[in-house]
Amino acid sequence: MPSASCPAILIAAPASGQGKTTVACALARLHTRQGKRVRVFKCGPDFLDPCWLSLASGAPVHQLDLWMTGEVDCALRLYAAAQEADLIIVEGVMGLFDGQPSAADLAQRFGLPLLTVIDASAMAGTFGALTWGLQTYREGLRFAGVLANRVASSGHAVMLEESLRDASQWQGALMRSEAFSLPERHLGLVMSGEMDDAMARLDAAADALAETKLGQMGADALQAWWVDFAAPADAVPEAPELLQGLTIAVARDAAFCFLYAANLDCLQAMGARLVFFSPLADAVLPDCDALWLPGGYPELHAATLAANGAMKTAIASHVRAGKPVWAECGGMMVLFDQLTTVNGSTHLMWGVLPGSVTLQQRLAALGPQQISVAGGTLRGHTFHYSTCSTPLVPATRTEAAPGRKLRGEGEALYVAGPAGNVKASYFHAWLASNPAAAASLFLKDTP
Repeated sequence: MPSASCPAILIAAPASGQGKTTVACALARLHTRQGKRVRVFKCGPDFLDPCWLSLASGAPVHQLDLWMTGEVDCALRLYAAAQEADLIIVEGVMGLFDGQPSAADLAQRFGLPLLTVIDASAMAGTFGALTWGLQTYREGLRFAGVLANRVASSGHAVMLEESLRDASQWQGALMRSEAFSLPERHLGLVMSGEMDDAMARLDAAADALAETKLGQMGADALQAWWVDFAAPADAVPEAPELLQGLTIAVARDAAFCFLYAANLDCLQAMGARLVFFSPLADAVLPDCDALWLPGGYPELHAATLAANGAMKTAIASHVRAGKPVWAECGGMMVLFDQLTTVNGSTHLMWGVLPGSVTLQQRLAALGPQQISVAGGTLRGHTFHYSTCSTPLVPATRTEAAPGRKLRGEGEALYVAGPAGNVKASYFHAWLASNPAAAASLFLKDTP
């Protein structure tokens, strides 16, 4: 079985919010500036962190998830990356052992060394205990050390380093700094494209990391991170050309920005021609056979979307013509009659689906799920802060991923339109998990 070798590291943490993305971006930016070819991946379903990771590395960022994307897909992407990269960086998800599968599961499956990032802003000696616990909780994991984040001073850093049982595990400390902090909101990080100083923040983070042991690792030191990635024994089947000759219009702007690169690749592999448009700025739809409204932040742009009457008319004409529409999460939210933001402002939306959507302060749903449609079962996830009220009866609902349980009912799949041509759900699909099922979302006469 062929293989390819390359230094690789999985950046993990004891919990969310510790600074994994900042460190992964800083490491990627630092090595990219040195002229190295860096490939970065994100563990688990995530649309936001990859935007920053891609900006830092200058290369596309794909997801790795042993269930959602599949073990064979993970193996193939890592093997391909190792053939061309000087360094592979994988950003973990949540805490190291959180989720089914977890970042630890991914690291163990592919032999990835683990760098743990710990927000040490409110601790001293406990830093050592937490590090020891992470490194000894499960056998069979490779650890490459620990980096302290949001450290108050050089004196604080000394206390943290001295708390470690094994001093060789110390990879340094990043001081607390607004210069490279990455701002957040209700769904995660603010998109890098929304910030004029995004690259300056990444460069500042890389400069800070360059002062640490981690940032000063040379080629010899990186040998400790060497990983041999085997080509998968089972090849990923070629996608059937079920969408040959079909043109799909894809919404893509600040309001509709949750797009997996692999999903676009999957549709194109099935023969689809993709054209992009902006519901915020455009007055007409591109000439197309089907429409995809992905997730994003329509609630942040509700007033602008509501004011674009020409786009509302174009969407209505597309639906009346019986052309397929696939709308997921944010894309579904704008299809309802109205949307109420978290501050209580109500905006009239596109009126394709009867009912209303209301944003709330607390999380409404989160987790890996799957859904059965024509052609088979699609894997994916859900993550949203809004709820909808509608007289529509769900055509079906999502189910929990194997080994998981849902809290309450699964996400509804609504089917509407004059020919049942509109399909909408809070569910975010990983289209490559079942191309035939994915194709059914964009074809006529499929339930």
